[in-house]
Amino acid sequence: MAVIGGGQLARMMQAPALALDVHLRVLVEAKDGPTAQVVPDVVVGDPGDLEAVRWLIGDASVLTFEHEHTPRFVLDAIEKMGTPVRPGPDALQFAQDKILMRRRLTELGVPCPWWTTAATRDEVAAAIADRGGAVVAKTARGGYDGKGVRVISTPDDVADWLDVPGTVELLIEELVPYTSELAALTARRPGGAGPDESTGEVRSWPVAETRQRDGVCAEVIAPAPELTPALADEAQRIAETIAVGLGVTGVLAVEMFLAPGDDGRPRLLVNELAMRPHNSGHWTIDGAVTSQFEQHLRAVLDLPLGDPSPLAPAAVMVNLLGADGPEPAAAYPRVLAEHPGAKVQLYGKEVRPGRKLGHVTEVGKDIETLLTSARAAVELLHAATA
Repeated sequence: MAVIGGGQLARMMQAPALALDVHLRVLVEAKDGPTAQVVPDVVVGDPGDLEAVRWLIGDASVLTFEHEHTPRFVLDAIEKMGTPVRPGPDALQFAQDKILMRRRLTELGVPCPWWTTAATRDEVAAAIADRGGAVVAKTARGGYDGKGVRVISTPDDVADWLDVPGTVELLIEELVPYTSELAALTARRPGGAGPDESTGEVRSWPVAETRQRDGVCAEVIAPAPELTPALADEAQRIAETIAVGLGVTGVLAVEMFLAPGDDGRPRLLVNELAMRPHNSGHWTIDGAVTSQFEQHLRAVLDLPLGDPSPLAPAAVMVNLLGADGPEPAAAYPRVLAEHPGAKVQLYGKEVRPGRKLGHVTEVGKDIETLLTSARAAVELLHAATA
């Protein structure tokens, strides 16, 4: 199996790949990156370099990804060579371009925030006025972890995005007064039983709550503690509708807002999509029968999907964002002694401020107890100065 992207997501595919005796060959950005440290068969190159991707493919049975940034012309060329691309370019375009995504989700009847597009200052100003003085502006392509997203109250706030050569169309959305952020993860494979041939097999994990810090996911709680069973079922149904409607193969993460509706009742609104394993699903490694990484491999190889059921009533995942010293692993003696239930994953990254360096997962019964322990373990890792 060929994989594009050498970050922590491809790195975490290696353990279930070894268990399934699936050989991974990965296109990485650097020989010392997170994935290259654990996967012996790597090709150094850029996902926009067709020759590098062709070299990566070799005799691989399928191509998949750990990010959405491979250009369409590369994906089309690989498909013409006869290698299945999963998720395919017709699906992946909706994760690459937020405007295309909004249009298609609206066609599918998926609940989304109010949105429009704008290519000029006047159009931005009109949208701001229509929504009461503030909106969310997003670049159509390339944004992640808070990048390419701004809350704005004047066209000057996006002047650097508009005042560039060529036509730049921005996605403008309402500023949603949400009460919590959710992530509904599902997986789909083309084969398997379904209501019709286009459905395939679809399996979903419990909906999780995500908590952000400076636009970056800091904590995940599964299942989402404040979500009613009816809303949890609706969130899963929305994610599965998107997976089938867009023809996704592999793991799909649907980020949602839980917000009050006009009638005061809570409503779900889809915010973003990711067609790959996702930070909000890392809890599944230690907290579910089948992790998102194993499930992604099964799906793209069109193997029967695994059981996504949780192993305990609750799971929490806390990200390690930056560190005080160069080697967080120096804290292992204290972390492992003081938090024996903590499952630590470090990603082999060079320490930088705010960078996702790893995470800690705990599973059990009481959410607050689990969060207290996982946060304390992360603080020890963050403070390590050996």
